[in-house]
Amino acid sequence: MKIGGYQMKFFHISDLHIGLKLMNKDLSEDQRYILDGVVKAIELRKPDAIVIAGDIYNNAVPSSEAIETFDNFISKMAAVAPDMAIMVISGNHDSAIRINQFRSVLAWHNIHLIGLPPQKKDEFIERVELSDEHGKVNFYLLPFVRPSFVRNVFGLAENENNLSYDETIHRLIDREKIDESERNILVSHQYYVPAGKNPAEIDRMDSEIISVGNIDMVEADILERFDYSALGHIHKPWKVLGECHRYCGTPLACSVSEAGQKKGIVMVELGEKGNVNTEIIPLKPLREVKVVKGSLEEVLMETSDDYVTVILTDEETTDVDSVDRIRSKFPNLLEIRREAVKREEVEKLKEISYELSEIENCRIFLNDIDDEEEKLLIDIINELKGV
Repeated sequence: MKIGGYQMKFFHISDLHIGLKLMNKDLSEDQRYILDGVVKAIELRKPDAIVIAGDIYNNAVPSSEAIETFDNFISKMAAVAPDMAIMVISGNHDSAIRINQFRSVLAWHNIHLIGLPPQKKDEFIERVELSDEHGKVNFYLLPFVRPSFVRNVFGLAENENNLSYDETIHRLIDREKIDESERNILVSHQYYVPAGKNPAEIDRMDSEIISVGNIDMVEADILERFDYSALGHIHKPWKVLGECHRYCGTPLACSVSEAGQKKGIVMVELGEKGNVNTEIIPLKPLREVKVVKGSLEEVLMETSDDYVTVILTDEETTDVDSVDRIRSKFPNLLEIRREAVKREEVEKLKEISYELSEIENCRIFLNDIDDEEEKLLIDIINELKGV
């Protein structure tokens, strides 16, 4: 429930990935367009602050064009909202040291670019303090952290290895003197997972870097110490712990797996302690990312200037003429995939039955297997069944 009087308002965005190419397509024009959309929203809604939760660039060494795009974005925001605080942290795609340049100087101009976490025992998470009629609001700006980054702060684990990601983030936040009677905001770029949630069940996008074994996972219980957690790293909008601890997602689709996702800015309004309201401000791209699926004849009945992946369900091979006809309908074609199942495979699948044993079904599907191969299959089946 909103209260009367003045309330602090800030925007939450992340994962700009400036410089990204979508397969064979340069997204520079699209990225400038979507960032201009953010500037227009700032001019209209007049937030007190904007937080950008990491992955400013797509590469650690961005091109001059990418740097210019981000520079223009910062300049335009400062022009339409000169009193607005701009807070930016680095992500895993960024060069932390590059983002950290001129950190002290820019802070005097209400622009906070934080690339590095605490490096020494006497250093702490960067905190930006704003205030409204309800008192202070503390923004804790924690850039992407690998355990090796803070080795000089915490040392090594008992086994002489680096701490885990989970323990690293918990220790970094636990050592802060957070006054939980005040309103506190965390800006962070890590992979937070609710306690007890299986990471394998979380839908990740093709454009994300996913660690083997989810070693970068951090239990989300640590977020509960904050009134709002502005998170970056996951490319789809995702609420980790309700409305107030969430990933905003990318402002622009970075992969075909994001086709159809509604992108936007999370606008956060803070009332008194415990009173947080959120609203999504939609961002409309210059071009959508779409998937068009069907037979060649069905596909050629459509046309679009958007970025399109075509999935053909015909069995026949696509010849050069067919590819040219598809390209004429979709000038920003990303790729052509085929999803036809061969007839002989369909017939094999029809023969497979739950009434048969696993090894009998394997014999049907694989046709010719010798005794040694069959023994190996039996061992694998038994292992999967826990026998």
